[in-house]
Amino acid sequence: MTMMKICGESRKSQGGRENIFCKNCGREIDDYAVVCPFCGVATGRHAVQQAPQTGSNGFVIAGFVLSFFFSLLGLIFSIVGLRKVSECGSGKGLAVAGIVISIVSMVLYIITIASASCAAAALM
Repeated sequence: MTMMKICGESRKSQGGRENIFCKNCGREIDDYAVVCPFCGVATGRHAVQQAPQTGSNGFVIAGFVLSFFFSLLGLIFSIVGLRKVSECGSGKGLAVAGIVISIVSMVLYIITIASASCAAAALM
C-alpha cells in the first residue's frame, strides 16, 4: 500500500504508487500526471522531458557505404545525413568521412577519364 495525496493530506492506496486528486473535478489521478485525464485541467506538475533519441542516422550510413560505389549518391546521402545529425545525435564523423570519400572518388574518376581521353587522342 502506498500513500495518496489529497490537497496536502496523505491516504493509502492499493495501486502500488502515490496518487493525487484533481483540484478541479476531484477524481483520483496518477501522481505523474501533468493534466487531469478526465477534465483536462493542469495539475501544476511539470512534464518530464524525454531523453533525446539516440537512434542511428540511416542517411549517414547509406552515404558512407554508397561513397565507395556510387560517389554522387554517397555525397548526397552524406550531406543529408550531416544535416540530420542534430536530430539523431550521432554520425557526424561518418557523414564527413562519406563526403570526403565521395569527393575524392569523384576527382579520381574525372582524372582517370581525362587521362584516358588524352591517351586516346594521342594514339589517333
